[in-house]
Amino acid sequence: MSAVVIAVLGGLAAIGAFLTLAGLSGHTVFAPSRSGRIARLLSSLAPARGAAAAAAAAGVLVVTGWPVGALLASAAVVAAPRLLGGRSDREEWIARTEAIAGWTEMVRDSMAAASGLEEAILATASVAPGAIRPEVVTLVRRLEHQSLPDALAAFGDDVSHPSADLVVAALSIAARMEASDMTGLLSRLAEAIRGEARMRIRVEVGRTRVRTATKVIVGVVGATIVLLAVLNRSYLVAYDSPGGQVVLLVVGAIFATGGWMLLHMSALEMPERFSARCATDRRVNR
Repeated sequence: MSAVVIAVLGGLAAIGAFLTLAGLSGHTVFAPSRSGRIARLLSSLAPARGAAAAAAAAGVLVVTGWPVGALLASAAVVAAPRLLGGRSDREEWIARTEAIAGWTEMVRDSMAAASGLEEAILATASVAPGAIRPEVVTLVRRLEHQSLPDALAAFGDDVSHPSADLVVAALSIAARMEASDMTGLLSRLAEAIRGEARMRIRVEVGRTRVRTATKVIVGVVGATIVLLAVLNRSYLVAYDSPGGQVVLLVVGAIFATGGWMLLHMSALEMPERFSARCATDRRVNR
């Protein structure tokens, strides 16, 4: 029983150390989501991932007796979904980008038949692309008690996408003053946004091979360690000593550095978001 308690405490200490390092380095462990549904999903997965990390640390400590091994096991459980996964997030980003372009074209086409910009936006509520339909529906509801510029600014915050900010800025300008060629502007914006989505798809396809190789390497190394620990424990006796634990910590740090570099290389830097509301607030504060 004492070994289990020590293992659980070791796992919790590993989680605490990981969160402390993330806080000191300024990295967000669980980033706020763009929609409440995804935020609830992340909040429900966080305790499960913490429990899995603690269980992994406990199992490694009981089987091997390595405190460093328990620390590395818990860190691997926490970091593995981000290192080996993330496909759904990338696909969601592309889908939302294409949805913004599609909605922009819908607004452009509706302006020809509607009597104004607000009526054109109202006409898109039921046919908006699924990736941003909840945000469009919320925008239409806001128009019942908010001005069009304020509702558009809130819509940009809800979508939380740089491309959506461009569309919001164009529509806000058109709402405040008469635009000379709004149809042409929206057409060019939609074309540029679709080009961004195509670029992102090409980048993701080019990096598929690297991600596949990463999964193979991590799987082979993990399977080798497990098999050696179960079938040939004497091969790993050198790590039982304090010096061996230091060496194991160095090896784990090398793998962690490699994983961080892979994540850094695979991340696409997106332009900073802006909104008409922020610009208005800055003018007022002056």
